[in-house]
Amino acid sequence: MGSREVFSHLSLLLAATERLPCCSGIMNIGARDPISSALGARTLEEAYPGRVLIGMGVGHSYQAEIRGTTYANPVARMRAYLDAMAGPQVGEGAMAPILLAALGDRMLELARERALGAHSYFVPVEHTVRARRVLGPDPVLVVEQTAVLSSERDSAARIARRFSADYLSLPNYANNLRRLGYSEEDVAGSGSDRLVDATIVTGGLEDIRARVQAHLDAGADHVCVQLLGEEESDVCLPAIRELAPALL
Repeated sequence: MGSREVFSHLSLLLAATERLPCCSGIMNIGARDPISSALGARTLEEAYPGRVLIGMGVGHSYQAEIRGTTYANPVARMRAYLDAMAGPQVGEGAMAPILLAALGDRMLELARERALGAHSYFVPVEHTVRARRVLGPDPVLVVEQTAVLSSERDSAARIARRFSADYLSLPNYANNLRRLGYSEEDVAGSGSDRLVDATIVTGGLEDIRARVQAHLDAGADHVCVQLLGEEESDVCLPAIRELAPALL
């Protein structure tokens, strides 16, 4: 949800629709205390029962620095946060289900134990295989797949590399790819061709559909396709309308 406040944005989306399920991707636990998050998740579940999922994660070190906090021990922080959300101070009432932003095995294990499941981001299909193995058969696995719908190869590659450069500058994502066997050369700068092709699909409708199917075959329950355009602020609605029938 980028520069928007998660619960406000979810409320706007839910109020503007009648059946659409909405999931935050991702609520940073460093941005609010756990009791406030629990109450927000309860408020939305009461107002829109069955339509809300709270995707939440530990964020990144630069985000902690902006807020004047310390980024350390992410799995322990998330476990303590979940404990506080379930504490007696929150009171009683149904709360929207939680997905944990999870890349490494330990966070995936915590998602298996304490949440509905896991939400991964900027990952190749081999990560989906690994995540399903760690989670086991029952927890939900939601995978984000970045895509550029374009027949212009050079333009699509430029757009993809702009995106990959941003995310490879964040240790969480670069380290996850290293764990999967990508080399220092692969994760340097905007990434090697091999890495960019594995994490971002470019091309036509069939190319994107095939990558989504590959994640589903690897164990994903749901694939969230994020389309990129020439402008970073472009939500690519025409391309979404074109792509939707191929996926549905």
